[in-house]
Amino acid sequence: MRYQLSLFASFVFLLFFSSCNSKFNKIVKSKDFEYKLKMADEYFESKDYRIAQQLYEELYPVYKGTDKFELLYYKDAFCFYYMKNYRDAENFFKGFLEVFPNSVKAEEVDFMHALCFYKQSAKLELEQTNTAKSIGVMQTFINTHPGSSRIKEATEIIDICRRKLEDKELRGADLYFKVGQYRAAAICYNNLLNNYPESVQADKYKLQGIKAYYKFARLSVADKQLERFEKVLSEFQDFNDRFPESALKEEAKEFSNLSINNINEIKNEQIKTPTQL
Repeated sequence: MRYQLSLFASFVFLLFFSSCNSKFNKIVKSKDFEYKLKMADEYFESKDYRIAQQLYEELYPVYKGTDKFELLYYKDAFCFYYMKNYRDAENFFKGFLEVFPNSVKAEEVDFMHALCFYKQSAKLELEQTNTAKSIGVMQTFINTHPGSSRIKEATEIIDICRRKLEDKELRGADLYFKVGQYRAAAICYNNLLNNYPESVQADKYKLQGIKAYYKFARLSVADKQLERFEKVLSEFQDFNDRFPESALKEEAKEFSNLSINNINEIKNEQIKTPTQL
């Protein structure tokens, strides 16, 4: 019984598929372009974007230069977007703006063009080229359309992208620290602080930089240790100047005190063992 039902369901599906395929072929072969455009719009409205896009593409030579071409181009671009083909959507939205710069839809399309970069933003562990581009194009949108109702969303996307880039940089710094590449880690933490000075984690980045410089000094050869422990002191002074009220200040000060102790030991050792001429 179950086998018979399965065969019946397969038969119904094949019948339905054959019917749909036959209908599509009839539309494609039709020389009635108004009918073909009407059907493309119907497929678009029913969210069958793959078929709608194919039909719109066939109609480009027919309607290019007419008053119907703008809406056709607009819907075709959205077909790619709704199919999550963001690279082609980005190109089509850009093309729309070049062909119809004065369209009443220009602001919306400009935003969608920028949104496509955000949609192409890769996972955190991968290259973040499109994340960085998204910030730039969204900022350009804000500058170009200062009165737009979409500015709030554009600003939120910029903030999300900046946090993502910040997290990406933090992962790199933490990895350097984890594998014992302390000088590289210290530089990365300081770069994070410089790139994201308003971050809620800014004092943490500075503290991590101090820790990394301290560990780097501890592992250095003897004749390099003095200047490298002094670097820890200067980094702590910078921490104190930047974040005088930070809850991490006492922890940062511990590394300063440890560095002072090491500096005193080194200087005492130098007094006991004067440099030979």
